[in-house]
Amino acid sequence: MLQVSTVTIRSSLQKIQPPLPNLDSMFLYIEEVIDVSTRLLSLLDQKQVRPGDPLFLETLCSSFLSLSSDIEAAYKEYLANYNNVTVVENSYKQREALWNELVKVIKDAAPEVNATSLSFFLVMPVQRIARYPLLLQTIQKHTDAAHPAYALLERTAHTSIALNCRINEYKRFREVADKYKKTESLTIIDKINRLSTHSIAKKTARLGQQLKHETGIVPKLVDEEFDALEGFFYVLEHGILQLLDNVETYLHHLQAFLTCKTEEFDFDMDGEKAPICYKEITTALRQWILPTFEKRMRTLIHKPLCDLRDLLVGPRNLIKKRLDKLLDYELLESKSNLSYEEQAVANTYRTINTLLLKELPQFNGVALQMIWRMLGTFTCLHKDLTSDMEQLFQSFAQQLPHSSLSPGVFWEWAETAVLEGARRLDTLGRSVQDTLNVPAVQPLSPSSQQRLQQLMHKHGSGKIYQVVGAVVGSRDLDLNLVRGELVAIVSEMDSRGDKRRWLVDAGGRRGYVPASKLVRYHQPSEDPPPSPHLTLPESMMGVRRHSYTPESRPLNVRSQPCFQVLAAYDFSARGNHEVSIRAGEPVRVLESHDKRGNAEWSLVEVRGGQRGYVPSNYLIVSPLRM
Repeated sequence: MLQVSTVTIRSSLQKIQPPLPNLDSMFLYIEEVIDVSTRLLSLLDQKQVRPGDPLFLETLCSSFLSLSSDIEAAYKEYLANYNNVTVVENSYKQREALWNELVKVIKDAAPEVNATSLSFFLVMPVQRIARYPLLLQTIQKHTDAAHPAYALLERTAHTSIALNCRINEYKRFREVADKYKKTESLTIIDKINRLSTHSIAKKTARLGQQLKHETGIVPKLVDEEFDALEGFFYVLEHGILQLLDNVETYLHHLQAFLTCKTEEFDFDMDGEKAPICYKEITTALRQWILPTFEKRMRTLIHKPLCDLRDLLVGPRNLIKKRLDKLLDYELLESKSNLSYEEQAVANTYRTINTLLLKELPQFNGVALQMIWRMLGTFTCLHKDLTSDMEQLFQSFAQQLPHSSLSPGVFWEWAETAVLEGARRLDTLGRSVQDTLNVPAVQPLSPSSQQRLQQLMHKHGSGKIYQVVGAVVGSRDLDLNLVRGELVAIVSEMDSRGDKRRWLVDAGGRRGYVPASKLVRYHQPSEDPPPSPHLTLPESMMGVRRHSYTPESRPLNVRSQPCFQVLAAYDFSARGNHEVSIRAGEPVRVLESHDKRGNAEWSLVEVRGGQRGYVPSNYLIVSPLRM
């Protein structure tokens, strides 16, 4: 029957669409039960004895005793899971169409037994293990005490009884653990609805007992063995959560690096060998090596750590529940006679305490082994990453500068180059920040001009500052100002000496403003700065020789002197975007800047129609005599 339910019925149910939820959980440990039952029958068949044979009883008892540990291991897990079988089956019954289809499959698979549910088959191991003691005791009752195998039969009967007791004890432990290890997400309203006179009295008694412990009025029940296990568990929990946080931070930074796609930008590196090699190395790292490394990190490190973190919930809840039950138990310990409910409370504490003392060491050991293995895996992953990166760099080693240096000299050069690059980057950042902090000089409105004149007349030009960001007052005497507004500094601290708040005059209003929101006001100069482009004579301003458009037509300037642009120095092109010129060679300026608006490079056309960029300071303007 078990074979029918496991193979025939299960395979038919797996074909139902959509798939049945939690179907496989109903058949957990059924294969182990079938296996140990088959082995028991096989031992009896091997001896080839019949019930009437004098050796039959001895063979039966010997076979059962030899497999008693395997029988206990298989049946205790199956019986502990059987409550889940009934829960899942009841969930199927809530959907009438699905249940009717399920019953039809069961009847088609085993028409001779007229079964109408899966529990008809799956309850058989539960019934069978309980019948073993009854069967052996019945045989013992009808067996003469002088029989040679009577002592062995008596021992087998006691073993079967003890086996059932241990299975039931294990089942009870599992039920308690499943009950208290669950975490419920309750709202405040749900918690209020659960309050009752009994629950309030129980929690008040626990709180009173705990206060007595803390004040020393009542001695606390000490269990050194459990306290050591609990302390080690919390150390493991802290280590697991910290390691998971570090791994997630590591992966976040790695993902941020992978999103920086520098190879997609055009840096005009044609002909420059070293930058092109660095670009290819970066591309290989970002597209192949590091994504593979990240995937392995998430599969082998991050996911197991997340699973281990989730497993901590059960023991943590049981430890907290044990403390509650311990406080209840201490209140009952002094009583000589306990009611049924009080006895149940005491039994619950003993069950939780025994369960934790038995299984918490195993959990701690397994968790510690997993941590060590993940750390070892983490090390192996980085060794593989180092090997892949080393292989990648070796393929470009001969094409990179400084590749011929000895290791010591190379690392000295690398350290110096990195520090110099960091210094230059820091200087650039400070320069950009200072530039961004300076407000853009814009024409002032008449009212702002009037305020500026008033403030300068009253405080002087050195006290005039401009607001670089909107200011919203949050304290007494704070001002509300908009970006670009002009103020005069009255005091560089507030009344309490805080230099982060300055007292300012906003043209009649006085108040405090954060010093970080103010910069010194720069008055615009009357004359614009000189143009960085090539300076042409006024007679040439009518013709834009540096910007060519197909529609433009040359103006007739024969009555005026003409000028031409010549190369002042030799220049050799270093890439496809540049053009070579010789000193004295006439060129035609098409654009006085490059594609990014940089005036240090000019786009020119030389004889033969070739175009490209040359340094602007390599060109001069010379008069052309007609």
